[in-house]
Amino acid sequence: MINDICVIIPAYNPDEKLFIKFAKELIQKFSNILVVNDGSELEYNSTFEKIKKLNIKVIKHNVNLGKGRALKTAFNEVLNNYSNCMGCICADCDGQHLVEDVLKCYKKLKENNNDLILGARDFSQKNIPSKSKFGNKLTRSIFKIFIGIKIKDTQTGLRAMSTDLMKKFMNVKGERYEFETNMLIECKNEGIKISEVLIKTVYIEKNKTSHFNPIKDSLSIYKMFAKYIFSAISSFLIDIILFKFMLIILNKWNITNQIIISTIIARIISAICNYKLNGKVVFRNIEKKSFIKYVILVIVQMFMSAFLVEYINNVIKINPVIIKIVVDSVIFVVNFIIQREFVFKK
Repeated sequence: MINDICVIIPAYNPDEKLFIKFAKELIQKFSNILVVNDGSELEYNSTFEKIKKLNIKVIKHNVNLGKGRALKTAFNEVLNNYSNCMGCICADCDGQHLVEDVLKCYKKLKENNNDLILGARDFSQKNIPSKSKFGNKLTRSIFKIFIGIKIKDTQTGLRAMSTDLMKKFMNVKGERYEFETNMLIECKNEGIKISEVLIKTVYIEKNKTSHFNPIKDSLSIYKMFAKYIFSAISSFLIDIILFKFMLIILNKWNITNQIIISTIIARIISAICNYKLNGKVVFRNIEKKSFIKYVILVIVQMFMSAFLVEYINNVIKINPVIIKIVVDSVIFVVNFIIQREFVFKK
């Protein structure tokens, strides 16, 4: 019997048959199991009473507060009252997770105590519901592009972590499904390694018992990425408007090298705005080293933008503002990756 870890199960209106079956199998292997009844409707009280009779502790939210809050409630309980536990394993109550896979995560955590362990499903199989396959593919791509994390299963509820990580995640924002996504982003921000364990992919009756809404909850998850777009668009608009304004002024004064001068002035001002936004809002890391690296990056890309716009304008005589929009759009993608991995990396 394993007694140095606690298995946490958040539950909202659970399927009694699946939930009881999973709980009975778990109690044969783990002595510490904690269930959070996240404001389930009254008709489900009998299910939780049966869970209690299995010698499993149940904590109740009087109203539905969301999976993120249920996990934080459980983390707090474990940290306060399970001093013998080295950490926890989070699992779902909908029958998707097998005890053998929970054991895999436990073994992996014992070997890599500083890592966040994810039970990763194989979404290439034919029996995967289309909404789950699409949702995972989308978030997987977003994580790779915007966050720089390459993982197989971003939405898995089977996760193992140490008590130290539990303490860190208690301060992570998010009360519902977005909390699990924010945990992964926190790992990137804090340099916490994510390890994956391949688990069996189980979908019962096309996963109809799941409360994850692929449209509503995806919007809740993806809204956190709006700050990236806001920062980029704000700085981009400032840059373009100032560039156009300087072209008009320099043209009236008949000054040569108008494009290069306009680019430099516009980029310096927009860069200051972008640095503040990215440092405080996006990457949350403003320090002397990041500023120096940012200045170097801005100088290199400023001259790259200026000379590319100048060169293309000499080859094809079209509005330099249009050329600048195209050139800077390409540069932006490279710029974001460099800022994430080099400039603002902790």
